[in-house]
Amino acid sequence: MEEQLTFSGATSSHDRSTSPPSVQGASNGAHSTSPTAGKHAPQPKVRRRNRMITSCLECRRRKLKCDKSHPCTNCTKFARDCVFLAPALDSASQLRLTEIKEKMGSLEKVLEQDVARKGGPKKPVNGILPSEGGGESDDVPEAEDEKDLEPTPLAMADAAYDDDADDDLLDLGIQMGKMRLTDRLGGFFRPKMAEELDVTLKDKRNDHRTPEEKAASPEPHVPNFSRSQAWLSPGPSYIAPSSGFFFGTAGTNQTSLIDFLPSKTAADRLLQQYWVAVHYICRLVHKSTFERQYELFWTEISNGVEPPNSLQALVFAVLFSGVVSMPEENIRLDFGVPKANLVDNFRLGTETALARANFLRTTKVETLQAFTMYLVPLMRDQVSRAHAALTGTAIRMAECMGMHRDGTEYSLTPLETHVRRLIWFHLCFLDVRAAEAQGPRPAIRKEDYETHLPLNVDDSDLLAFPSPVKSFHRWTDMTFTLMKFECIEMHRTIWVDRPRLEKKNISLTAILGKIENFRKVMDAKYLPIINESIPIQRACRLVYSILLHRMHVMVLHRYHNSTSTRIPDRLRQIIITSGTQLIEDAIKLETDPALKPWTWYSGGWQQYHVCFLLLIEIFSYPMRREADRIWRCIDYVFDVPSEYTRDQKARFIITELRDKTGIYRDMRKVRAPTALEKRIGLTPPRRPGELPGQYNSLANDRIDPPTSPPIGLGAAASGEAFFPPPAHVGSPGSGSETSSSFRGSSQPGSISNESMKDDLMVDIDWNEWDKLFPPDINTGELNIPYP
Repeated sequence: MEEQLTFSGATSSHDRSTSPPSVQGASNGAHSTSPTAGKHAPQPKVRRRNRMITSCLECRRRKLKCDKSHPCTNCTKFARDCVFLAPALDSASQLRLTEIKEKMGSLEKVLEQDVARKGGPKKPVNGILPSEGGGESDDVPEAEDEKDLEPTPLAMADAAYDDDADDDLLDLGIQMGKMRLTDRLGGFFRPKMAEELDVTLKDKRNDHRTPEEKAASPEPHVPNFSRSQAWLSPGPSYIAPSSGFFFGTAGTNQTSLIDFLPSKTAADRLLQQYWVAVHYICRLVHKSTFERQYELFWTEISNGVEPPNSLQALVFAVLFSGVVSMPEENIRLDFGVPKANLVDNFRLGTETALARANFLRTTKVETLQAFTMYLVPLMRDQVSRAHAALTGTAIRMAECMGMHRDGTEYSLTPLETHVRRLIWFHLCFLDVRAAEAQGPRPAIRKEDYETHLPLNVDDSDLLAFPSPVKSFHRWTDMTFTLMKFECIEMHRTIWVDRPRLEKKNISLTAILGKIENFRKVMDAKYLPIINESIPIQRACRLVYSILLHRMHVMVLHRYHNSTSTRIPDRLRQIIITSGTQLIEDAIKLETDPALKPWTWYSGGWQQYHVCFLLLIEIFSYPMRREADRIWRCIDYVFDVPSEYTRDQKARFIITELRDKTGIYRDMRKVRAPTALEKRIGLTPPRRPGELPGQYNSLANDRIDPPTSPPIGLGAAASGEAFFPPPAHVGSPGSGSETSSSFRGSSQPGSISNESMKDDLMVDIDWNEWDKLFPPDINTGELNIPYP
């Protein structure tokens, strides 16, 4: 622009098809010839057909043959209403139908077991008769095929702190390259992360260097870190709400909102930025409606009339989002002020307008709309508990205003219903973001609301007559935001299913099946309408891939670093491939010049925590097939000297993370459960007959003989290390001969005969698994073939 816009408010795989009987028999147990084997053999799960119903409901009810015409002959003859079921379900309805069928199958199995027990005497279980037992787990029997899977106990949902903790310290964690890490990792509280990392570094199994290599490449130098360094400070993307905002004291030194308001020309420029960079990915307003409100706002300003407080709050929230999404260089060029000054001005202006609109007791949709839009830029990257508290407030306000009920129940217009749906599902998105960053779990549960997803329509379609009643199968203004909403609702389902999985109330195969079914529905629904040659649609495709691949990591990462039971290679392969693809897509989203308008919200999709998991994996096993791809991701995310070797880079990063997390934990006064101390420092059991530093010819992984626990990190007799070097455990048909799993005895460093069964990991129904993940792709072959 030739002249600067004036601004008054700112200060200067192979096909295996069906497993052979011998393999399946081994996976189900080697005692099939025993007389009692039939009693303990796992019963097949009750599975219901998902057959399409093509007859009309009246013919089905009267058990008549329907000719499937519209209307059918029978209904026409007897003057009945001929009603057919919809030919297809949307993704949300399909997931709900799947859950109902799972519950029906479980109830049928419980009924069968109850009938079978009536013929024999009641046997006490843990001292309690079955009829006397209680609890949620009694409703659904423990799945026989999952009894051995155990997540790591080093990650938990709830946190605790000493009373003398330093509340002046921001709860944003530590900065390491592009990754911001709090005391939570993947949504779980990790109070002993520093000790776990120390065990990982000192584990001899992770040292793949020869003596000559050790002499040629000494340990990398990691500087000492003090408590006052920048890695504890918030990054430039952090925006903190005013301390007085919640209590109505924001902006008391400036009594008029005119003091925060820019010129009309500057506001128009920020509105233009909002339509380009914010509206597509965080849609919260109807464009045509807001443009009329915006013109009304400025008309009243020019006439000396103060606009309604709710409208002021909405306009300021839109301008605030536009400022946050604008690059620093563009702001200096257009406005001649630093971005931080402009952000502070509009943040304070939005908070003042919300306070004047009485946002804590409002019944106006416009005010709640402004409050939600105010939270969107605040929670795009670094999320503190202040943000999480404000999100909880917004959710409670929305529920008090009936946002969790669909607008069609109140006979609202299609436009009003659409806006209410946008507000509610954006709060659902912010709820999951707050739970991931600060925990412990999302506040909104699926059974708590009945609001429907917004329709996939353009803004102009909502003003047409008649208004659309179903989504269009084409790219619309709403497609990006709608795909985000559907993915986040699947994330919410995973949040609910993870504790059920630990209680054995649902199978791991069932959860992964939900994810795979969700992917198939979403791919069929949206991918045909996405044209990746158009930048915004390419950005949408990448965001969808990021959110989709995060689902596998959300479910499996706690089993990846467990030592009580070895995770099969085919599960580990899903973690590695999904995690690598996730980070690569995130890098594309940040580095593609055509996608620059939407990079400001990259932190809202992921936080590079998966790169940390991949780093530990590749540090333990440098011969992974994805090693080169993973190291390109690591080099991008972490700031490591380029002259280091890969082993030196890994040690440098892990050492720095260990030191920083230790300092941060001490400053935050984090308390860990007493039982957790017993879990630190012990290494998993080893296979007998292997020499120190030996490479397995098929797995290419160095395996050491049993070792004792490191001294000083734990005095208990059982435990596990953080992301320990995983022994290879394959599924039936896995390409590795090391696929048999084992369990250690109660004594560390010893292995009993019982622990050397052919397949201890019977937690997966591999027949169902092959339907979800074809064996020619998900082979379980993790490493580069050894020469």
